[in-house]
Amino acid sequence: MTHMALNINKNLKLYYSIKEVAEMFGLNESTLRYWETEFPYLKPKTQASNKVRQYSEKDIEQIRLIHNLVKVRGFKLAAAKKMINANRDGAERKADVLSRLISVRDELVLLKHQLDGLQ
Repeated sequence: MTHMALNINKNLKLYYSIKEVAEMFGLNESTLRYWETEFPYLKPKTQASNKVRQYSEKDIEQIRLIHNLVKVRGFKLAAAKKMINANRDGAERKADVLSRLISVRDELVLLKHQLDGLQ
């Protein structure tokens, strides 16, 4: 008997066109193309044959962040880039610290087991 995965949200698309994304945020397609040059991590997939941009949910989250900083809160692009990069660096540092703490904890647990075995 085969089991099929249940697709709960049938409306969820893997990729969105530049037109759809521009409409989501009330932007011009040219603005999105410009943001791609300014924010290097914003890289929609493109089909080699027709050069059509395909934005993933991750790309849309990045656009949402940029849109919020630039269009909603009024930051200049340079300031928005600084804020995003600072947060990205901060998130990476936090992940490194967390991973080191977990490894120290694991070593301490192992040491405790060894000490408990001596008694």
